[in-house]
Amino acid sequence: MLEGLSERLGKVLRYLRGEVKVTEENMREALREIRLTLLEADVNFKVVKQFVENVRSQSMGREVHESLNPTQQVIQIVQQELTAMLGSENRELNRSPLKPTVIMLAGLQGSGKTTSAGKLALHLQGLDKSSLLCSFDLKRLAAGEQLETIARDSGIAFFRGESRDLAELARELRKTALATGYDYVIADTAGRLHVEDELMAELRRVKEALQPAETVYVADALTGQDAVLSAQAFAEKIGIDSIILTKLDADARGGAALSIVSVTGRPIKFIGTGEKPGDLQPFHPGRLASKILGMGDVLTLIEKAQKQFDEKQAEALSRRLLENEFGMDDFLAQLKQMEKLGPMEEIMGMLPGMGFKGNLAGVHVDEKRVRHLMAVIESMNRKERENPRIIDGRRRLRIARGSGRPVSEVNQVLKSYLEMKKNFKKPFFRKMLKKFDNFSKIR
Repeated sequence: MLEGLSERLGKVLRYLRGEVKVTEENMREALREIRLTLLEADVNFKVVKQFVENVRSQSMGREVHESLNPTQQVIQIVQQELTAMLGSENRELNRSPLKPTVIMLAGLQGSGKTTSAGKLALHLQGLDKSSLLCSFDLKRLAAGEQLETIARDSGIAFFRGESRDLAELARELRKTALATGYDYVIADTAGRLHVEDELMAELRRVKEALQPAETVYVADALTGQDAVLSAQAFAEKIGIDSIILTKLDADARGGAALSIVSVTGRPIKFIGTGEKPGDLQPFHPGRLASKILGMGDVLTLIEKAQKQFDEKQAEALSRRLLENEFGMDDFLAQLKQMEKLGPMEEIMGMLPGMGFKGNLAGVHVDEKRVRHLMAVIESMNRKERENPRIIDGRRRLRIARGSGRPVSEVNQVLKSYLEMKKNFKKPFFRKMLKKFDNFSKIR
């Protein structure tokens, strides 16, 4: 996601860090590189022009903050302008004063509307909000069946109307939603391969019948400026309130993400980051701007951890560590918790300085490494997990055969475990664990 842009901007900012002070000459060179970087990332040329002008005027016309050197000040300005370009702040979905809140999804065919409808409902379910899904795509074969399958697999309610008339279908849907008390109604609509008058007329009829609290345009990030132009057309012809940007995990250039807010004047509220049902995230402009500049996205990592980690298990582990009872089963449990967070490259990429793919100084994160570690531990019997020191050469060979890993990896697992256990005895770790334990008791 946006790795090319991140790498190029990183080089520009490293160039500035090597300068003693910011001058017109080195700023001219830096801004030229920033302009080329953004244009190569397929960012709209008008947006690029405004961005560069904003950075120039602020860099050359502002007194240096006492806690920052001149180059740090420029980097801060670039981060602020990137954040502004992406929409400044996270915004929540509009809410109706009375249930249900109707959300209408619109967009071109293949942009990911139907899958985004299911992902959005699943996201709302995580917020303890119920949703009713319905398809208003009456022309595409099996459109309704596709959405119904997504709803069933995710445990979301689906409404199948009897009428083939859009206005009548909308009335049936609203009546059912009111009677059953759903918080949200999410309506998927028809799409075409490109903007057509017939499609726009149909969407206007659906919107008039549904009276949605929010009309969301679903844009495919991989189509770059085509996604921006299509979003602009939808905004002008039917009116949209916000944007879901899909396939951002596969978009190495990032032109759509960096252009669409400025061009349409509508905020991105969610981004699609994968194919799984849970791969839809609220969009935080500041976090993405920081990540582009190599500053990581620690807040999103913390949120993922809070969702996936078992608090009681974490507290129990803290107590076991304080009592020096950290065993192989605890080690295995922590590896499984880590795996729940997602691909290791994605997790590492959220750490400052690691880049989008979790690479540091050319070191590649081996995605299979954690699974290999777990396979080795799971091949140990109960006595061996409780007391790894009894694992002699014969036992190591058996564990290696059972896990399908070489004996050298069994040795590495044992060495890592013993080193970890030794570190937990050190004063720094003991002090940190006591703080966590006290915090848990207070809470």
